[in-house]
Amino acid sequence: MTASNTCRTTATRSRIAAVGAIAVVGALTLSACGDQTSSGSSTTESGGTKSSSAPLFDKLPKKYQDAGVIKVGTDAAYAPMEYEEGGKIVGIDPDIAAALGTQLGVKFQFTSGTFDGLISSLNTGRQDIVMSAMSDTKARQEGLDDKGKKVGQGVDFVDYFNSGVSLLVKKGNPDKIQSLDDLCGKKVAVQRGTIYEDTFKKQATKCQTDGKGTLTIEAFDTDAEAQTRVKSGGAAADLNDYPVAAYIAKTAGGGNDFEVAGNQTDAGPFGIAVDKDNTQLRDALKDALNAIIKNGEYTKVLEKWDVKNSAVTEATINAGK
Repeated sequence: MTASNTCRTTATRSRIAAVGAIAVVGALTLSACGDQTSSGSSTTESGGTKSSSAPLFDKLPKKYQDAGVIKVGTDAAYAPMEYEEGGKIVGIDPDIAAALGTQLGVKFQFTSGTFDGLISSLNTGRQDIVMSAMSDTKARQEGLDDKGKKVGQGVDFVDYFNSGVSLLVKKGNPDKIQSLDDLCGKKVAVQRGTIYEDTFKKQATKCQTDGKGTLTIEAFDTDAEAQTRVKSGGAAADLNDYPVAAYIAKTAGGGNDFEVAGNQTDAGPFGIAVDKDNTQLRDALKDALNAIIKNGEYTKVLEKWDVKNSAVTEATINAGK
C-alpha cells in the first residue's frame, strides 16, 4: 500500500473479487492501512453461542473459552468466499467458520479490512486468525516478500480448501487468451500485493526471455478495479482463484461481462492463518476442521456453494509451497 508511510504492505495473496455494486462499494469502504481492519467495515459473527459442552471446547486456549469469540480478519469483497450482503459478511469462509464454531463452542467474529493488511492485523493482535481465501505459501509462513526479503513475522496455516487460478477475460475473449503465454505483448490488470501479481511478474520475465514482447502489468488496490479495467477493454486479463473467477463470469452483468479463459492451473491450499506463537489455537482449529470433515458439515457447505471439487480430505498445517 502507498497511502502513507505508516502503512505496511504484506505480501499476501489476492482476493477481492465480488461482483457488481457489492464489489465496488465493499472495496471502497476498506481501510488503506495494514492494521486498520475494522475501519469503516462490517463485523459479523458466525457459529453457535459460547458452550463449554461443545466437543472441542477444551482444546481452545483459556482466553477464547472465556471470551466465547475468535476474532477473524477478512476481506469481505471476494464472492463467493466472503462478501457483504444485507449488512452481513457471508460466503464459504463464514459458513465453514460457523461449522468450526459449533465444534469449538465459540463464535467466529468476522471483521473486514484490506487484504494486504490482514497478516499485520494478526501479528499486532488486532485479530486472532485470518480467514480470507488466503493461499498458504512458504513466503507467508516465513514472512518474506516476493524477492525473498524478510518483511514481517511469518504465520502458520491450517489448510482447509484447494483452488487453482484462472484467467478472467472480457466476454467473448477478444484477445483469444487461453494461457499466460498468450499475454506476451499485452496489458493485464491485477490486485496489488497478491500472488496473482507475482504470477504476472514471473510471466513478464518469461515473455522477455522468450522474446515474445513486453507484458505490461497494471496493479490496483482492489480486484474490483482490475475487473473494471478488463471490462472496459483496457487490459486483456485479470487473474483469480478458479471458484471466484467462475462466480464472477456467471454473475457479473448477468453473465455478460466476463468469461474464464483456459484451464485452472497451480492448484494449492487456502489456509486459516494463525500467529506462530498461538499453536494451541492452531491445533484446535485443525481438530475442528477434521471433525466437520468427518461429520459431513464441511461437505454440506461446499455443496451449498457448488465448490465441492475444492474439498480437502483432512486438515493439514503449512502444506503450501
